[in-house]
Amino acid sequence: MKDEQVTTMVRNRYAAVAAGRAGCCGGTGTPDEASGNMGYSGAELASVPEGAHLGSGAGFDCFLAAQAVGSDGRVIGVDMTHEMLRRARDNAARVNAANVEFRLGEIEHLPVADNTADVVIANCVINLVPDKAQVYREAFRVLKPGGRIAISDVVNIAPLPAELATDEALLCGCVAGAAASRQIQQWLAAAGFIDSRIILKPESRELVKTWAPGRGIENYVASATIEARKPDTARV
Repeated sequence: MKDEQVTTMVRNRYAAVAAGRAGCCGGTGTPDEASGNMGYSGAELASVPEGAHLGSGAGFDCFLAAQAVGSDGRVIGVDMTHEMLRRARDNAARVNAANVEFRLGEIEHLPVADNTADVVIANCVINLVPDKAQVYREAFRVLKPGGRIAISDVVNIAPLPAELATDEALLCGCVAGAAASRQIQQWLAAAGFIDSRIILKPESRELVKTWAPGRGIENYVASATIEARKPDTARV
């Protein structure tokens, strides 16, 4: 499948998620249950607007970040679907989140100026992007010298069988597009990052299993945190 076909397929899938016609990552249960299974605390779930449980999409992680940076900080959420942006902006207006804004764009081409961000976060989206190396280059570009990335994503731990690697539902469901840790480390280094760490979460196996029950995907991918830093003297 060509890269542009994957991008279009993912865009359509998450537009449907925003409209309530599809679920995220193929799991079951309510949004609160799904978010709880992914590690969010009850306090965090209670602190964001109802209906915001879709990463940057509807604003969940952005609203949590806004609480962390305080009124003097600023949070920018990026999503490539108009449907998600409408939900996120509506949610921000409902809770008067003055330090959060949402912009239309793709993570391969962030609508953010060079050297402006202290931290770049992402939650289970880089695996959906065909050109992952470009994502890390963009993160490096927008970070200030000394800035860092703090990413939660799904990584490949064993080669996927062809029937899983080419499955369209798994491409949109955070599985088939996962990259191996070694490859991610190479992309980070090529982009200019230092002090990179990729920490696998073996406990994610049971959650991953629910994304495609009975297909054994938990044997091939796992959740991980990806951390790295832009050198203090770096220039773009």
